[in-house]
Amino acid sequence: MIELPYSLVIEATEEPDYFGFYSPDLEGFSGIGHSVEDCLYKAKWGMKEHITLLKEQGLPVPSKSSDPKIIIQNEKKLAAA
Repeated sequence: MIELPYSLVIEATEEPDYFGFYSPDLEGFSGIGHSVEDCLYKAKWGMKEHITLLKEQGLPVPSKSSDPKIIIQNEKKLAAA
C-alpha cells in the first residue's frame, strides 16, 4: 500500500547514488535521496512537513490523492536555450 498522500516522481541521475524527487500534486515539494527507498522515506515525512508549512503560511493545501502513484524514471534533461 502506498503510504503517501500525493503522487511522487523519482528521477535517477547519472550518479548511481543520487536521485531527485518531486510531487506533481504538491507544488513546491521536491528533494533528493541516495536510493529509491531513501526518496520514499524522505518524501513521506517531507510531505507532512510541507503541508504544515503551507497551513502555517495560510496557503492552500491540495486535496489528498485518492489514487497516488509512484513513478520511477530517468532524469529528464533540460534542453539548452
